[in-house]
Amino acid sequence: MSWIVFENMKPIKKLQIGKSGLSEAFVEQVKSIFEGEKVLKVSILKSACRDKKDAEKIGEDLVARLGERYGFKLVGYVLTLIKYRRDQRVSRG
Repeated sequence: MSWIVFENMKPIKKLQIGKSGLSEAFVEQVKSIFEGEKVLKVSILKSACRDKKDAEKIGEDLVARLGERYGFKLVGYVLTLIKYRRDQRVSRG
């Protein structure tokens, strides 16, 4: 078995949302990280939400505050945020 080594790959930055929730300072921190990154992982702690619907709402609120160039995927209680080159015109429904 051979292993592929990606020497130029940077590790994905990670943040956590806790009991203070989705504050303006947190959104600004995410924006500053996305100046140099394309992907960010955000762990949602139990103190921030009660169930998956709350976690989905946090993801939707965060992407709405960031703008149309951002999207997210929720797996468990981890949001994977991505910054696209162009505005995304997909509506969630």
